[in-house]
Amino acid sequence: MRTTYPTPKRVLIIYAHPDDAEFFAGGTIARWADAGAQISLFLITSGDKGTGDRSLNPIALRDIREAETRAAAAQLGIHEVSFMRLRDGELMPSLQLRRAIVRMIRLKQPDTLLSSDPTTRWRGGQRLNHPDHWTVASEVMSAVYPAARDHLNFPELLTDEGLEPHITPYLYLALPTDPNLQIETTAYQAQKLAALAEHKSQIPDMEGLRQRLAERIDLGLSSPDRPRYAEYFRLINLA
Repeated sequence: MRTTYPTPKRVLIIYAHPDDAEFFAGGTIARWADAGAQISLFLITSGDKGTGDRSLNPIALRDIREAETRAAAAQLGIHEVSFMRLRDGELMPSLQLRRAIVRMIRLKQPDTLLSSDPTTRWRGGQRLNHPDHWTVASEVMSAVYPAARDHLNFPELLTDEGLEPHITPYLYLALPTDPNLQIETTAYQAQKLAALAEHKSQIPDMEGLRQRLAERIDLGLSSPDRPRYAEYFRLINLA
């Protein structure tokens, strides 16, 4: 498994929900920001259903989670956050969703795009992956290739907005079923935890989460006196 990768300059992160980026790749995002990358986060929903609090309606929850996302983004060094505000839990593959992702790719012209693995439908024997996650990941892949590349896909983006086609050289898929890249994140674990702590509506027991994440040391990197952490990806080189 490789441990080296091109240092990104312009990163576009696309996920379904607030807190996805922090959970799936928070250490890596902080590492890239520290290296000087310009990072934008595009969330397809605002997580407007993710609560057990019956006093909250979807609009109130949306506002809470968007504010939490912006605070978490500041912790990681993300420069810009935008929301599509589709309804949480109702995402389906569609040309509307693909067009929105293509538009963002052409607008931001990233050299690196981070999303998740659309083939991951479950993890282990006790966890299912949220369907919004793999729906967004699938549409990201379809947008990266070939839709964002070819001017005849969504031609109005060029004629009406002047958004040129774009080839994204590097696609990183988090939570992969078959990783080929390990990025050490030990030095950025505290930033990842600080970003997660901003999501108070989702994490009622932050200390418990902190302890669980602390136990997930990377045995391939760690020694008994030096716990170390890593995040894993499927890196696809389209350059």
